[in-house]
Amino acid sequence: MTVRVRFAPSPTGYLHIGGARTALFNWLFARKHGGQFILRIEDTDQKRTVPGALAAIMDGLRWLGLDWDEGPDVGGPCAPYIQTERAPLYQEWAHWLVAQRHAYRCFCTPEELEAMRTEQLAQKQPLGYNGRCRYLTPEQIAAREAAGLEYVIRFKMPREGETTIQDVVRGPITYQNGQIADAVLLKSDGLPTYHLANVVDDHFMGITHILRADEWINTAPLHINLYGAFGWDVPVYAHLSLVLNPSGKGKLSKRTQAFDDEGQQVLVKVEEFQAAGYLPQAMVNFLANVGYSTGDDREKFSVQEAIAGFKLENINPAPSRLPYSKLDWLNGQYIQEMEPLALAQAVKPFLDAQGLEVDVGVLLLLMPALSKRLKRLTDAIEFLRFLSDDAPLQTTAVDLTHKQLPLEQARLAFQQAREFVASVEPYNLETLSAGLTAIGERYTLNSKAGPFLGAMRYAVTGQQVSPPLFESMLALGRARVLARLAQAIEVIGG
Repeated sequence: MTVRVRFAPSPTGYLHIGGARTALFNWLFARKHGGQFILRIEDTDQKRTVPGALAAIMDGLRWLGLDWDEGPDVGGPCAPYIQTERAPLYQEWAHWLVAQRHAYRCFCTPEELEAMRTEQLAQKQPLGYNGRCRYLTPEQIAAREAAGLEYVIRFKMPREGETTIQDVVRGPITYQNGQIADAVLLKSDGLPTYHLANVVDDHFMGITHILRADEWINTAPLHINLYGAFGWDVPVYAHLSLVLNPSGKGKLSKRTQAFDDEGQQVLVKVEEFQAAGYLPQAMVNFLANVGYSTGDDREKFSVQEAIAGFKLENINPAPSRLPYSKLDWLNGQYIQEMEPLALAQAVKPFLDAQGLEVDVGVLLLLMPALSKRLKRLTDAIEFLRFLSDDAPLQTTAVDLTHKQLPLEQARLAFQQAREFVASVEPYNLETLSAGLTAIGERYTLNSKAGPFLGAMRYAVTGQQVSPPLFESMLALGRARVLARLAQAIEVIGG
């Protein structure tokens, strides 16, 4: 059997982080078994479709590196892959079910359905369609059709017996058929509901395994009975664990933007993680660990290692929280492994967005020292603000002195440092380090360069948090360093 799986989002919004995990697990399973990963767009809910959502979903998947073998943009043997373009197929099979007496036309109006619900609530009865049109005679159906009444097609769910889902992750799950209402399969506008389109598409696209969120478990008995009515084989089911907030309190809901969870900002859209400075490889590593166990307690592994070890049996059915602190740690690990040029190129767009136009060549000077200090690419913004302009140093003499570097020693040290910087050749890490360290040892009371070099770094960058002194001086260039040292000397009173 060739494994064929699908990720089937609705273009009603962004790519949610929970949806991204579902897509990832499907992709890993397909790649592990040399099968196909299919992208299908379930857009039959036209009222909720959001312009631009499809492009955003596809961009998010591409950013994560989840390529699809068949889909709307790449085509494939089962095209089209957008459900509204497949409407005739659903209509054909819905009417086939009616002809085979597995489904029926329902002429109930919205007002009648609301009255039915009100009565059920009043009588404390189970909510759901009561099957009123299920038992219409052929004459009654013909009369309603002749009157031009609109109708939907409902599935004739078996009233007796039970249906068992053979779930790879959770084991057998059994439902009593009598508890499941007759679901609408085809709406009055000719478009299918999720239930019909899902089953028809999965059959004709040859889907062998359905990996989806646990919220869909209660639809599986209906779908299994639909497969039976059609006479089609049922795919293998694997319902993934519920994703919780980082605190573990409550489901990670499909909010439209980041929110606060007990003092922690919670990102929910894949594009938010991208904008926050996370790397796609870190995101994939992180999501592959949510509700899944590698069996060897590893936290960090490559995509290829994730593919090689992926097993449906290792998916944990228990709800899983999103440990964002682990994501920060992972992201920092991946940043440290990046080549300086790649890191400089990754950081630059975030700096540009803040108006910090820094040449990649300058960034290259800083990346080796900065890589160990970054958890997110956006962290570089605060580290590198000192590169933006030559505004006067906003400080006092207190900031440029130390108990081991009193005012007079500081004045002399900064004056000599400026003279040294003006004439030193070559202007590089080695000469700057040696010369400024010697000046610091000469003028501090304890003959240790640290206090002076700390004051020097503040004078050069104007920041309490910045890259190391000598790398910062190289990035600024000699002329800008001299200008800032002149400001420092003026502040001290030289």
